Amino acid sequence: MTNNNTAATTTDTTDTTDTTAPRINFAKAAPKAFKALIGFDAAAREGLDPALVELVQIRSSQLNGCAYCLHMHTSDARKAGESEERLHMVAVWRDAAHFFTPEEQAALALTEAVTLVSQGGVSDEVYARAAAHFDESALARLLALIFTINTWNRIAISTAKVPGTDERASR
Repeated sequence: MTNNNTAATTTDTTDTTDTTAPRINFAKAAPKAFKALIGFDAAAREGLDPALVELVQIRSSQLNGCAYCLHMHTSDARKAGESEERLHMVAVWRDAAHFFTPEEQAALALTEAVTLVSQGGVSDEVYARAAAHFDESALARLLALIFTINTWNRIAISTAKVPGTDERASR
C-alpha cells in the first residue's frame, strides 16, 4: 500500500533540547498573551464536535513533533471516549480513511495543509473539501482551532514542556 501521508521528519538528528536547563514559564512570564490565547482557543472550539477538535489537535501535534501536546490530546480524546483504534490511525488517516467520517477527513486534510503551510500552502482542493463539510462560521472556527494548536505546539516545544505533565489544572 502506498503511504500518502505527510509525517513530521527532521534532517538533524542532534538533540538540541537541554532538559537540565529550566526554560521560561510562558504563562507566568506573559500572562496577558497566555490568557488571550486561552480565550482564542475557547472561541475556536465553540460549536465544533469535541471528537473532531481532539483529532485536529492530535494530527497537528504529530506533524509538529510536539510530544507534550500529543500526550495531552490523546489522553483527552480517550477520556472523551475516543477509541484506541482511531487514535492509532490518525497519523495514517489517508490509508485508513474508513476509520474517519468524510467531515473528519476534510478537517484532517486542512489541518495538515495549514500546519505545513510552508510546504505549498493550502490548495484550493483542500480548502473546497473542507468548505463542503463546514459552513462559513464552522470553517472559520476550524481554521482558528488549527492556528491555536500550532501556537500551543510552538510554545510547548520552545519552552521544553515535559510530556505526561498537564499544567492546565494549575491555571
